[in-house]
Amino acid sequence: MSNEDIAHRYLIAVATFDYATQEALRHPDWVWEWPQSGERITTSEDARAIGEHYPGGHFESVERRTVGSADEYVVTPSGTLMKIAGAGDVWTSEWLSRYPDGETWFTIDIVLLRDGRVVRETTYWALPFAPPEWRRQWVQLEQPAQPDPTRP
Repeated sequence: MSNEDIAHRYLIAVATFDYATQEALRHPDWVWEWPQSGERITTSEDARAIGEHYPGGHFESVERRTVGSADEYVVTPSGTLMKIAGAGDVWTSEWLSRYPDGETWFTIDIVLLRDGRVVRETTYWALPFAPPEWRRQWVQLEQPAQPDPTRP
C-alpha cells in the first residue's frame, strides 16, 4: 500500500471506530497527542478504552464518498470526515465532530507515517466562533460548516 492508501485507510478506521484496523496500521512506537489538554496516549489498548468508555457513547458512523475530489469523505452521523490530504509521510484530516451534547467542533488530525505505519498522531479541536467586529470590513462571512443531521 502507498502512504496515501495507509493514511486514508487509517483515518477512515478512526472515523468508523474500526479498532482492529487502527491497531494493525499503527507502528510499534505509535503515540497520539492532544496538545490542548496535554494528554498523550501510547498504547492501542488505551486508545480503544477511551473510545469504548466515552460518556454518552459514540454513534455508528458510515463512510460515504462526496462528489468531487477523491480526497473527500463524509462520515455520519457523529462526525464528518471532510478531507484527507498530504504527501510523503505527513497526512492531515479535517473533521466536523458532533458530540452527544449536540455541540459541533472543528477537528484537525495530523498523522505521521514511518515504515508504512502510523507512528504519531496529533489532534486539535476548536469550537466555531463569531468573527470579531473590527475585521469584518476585510473578510467575506460564511456560515461555519455543520453536519446535516437529516442525512444518514
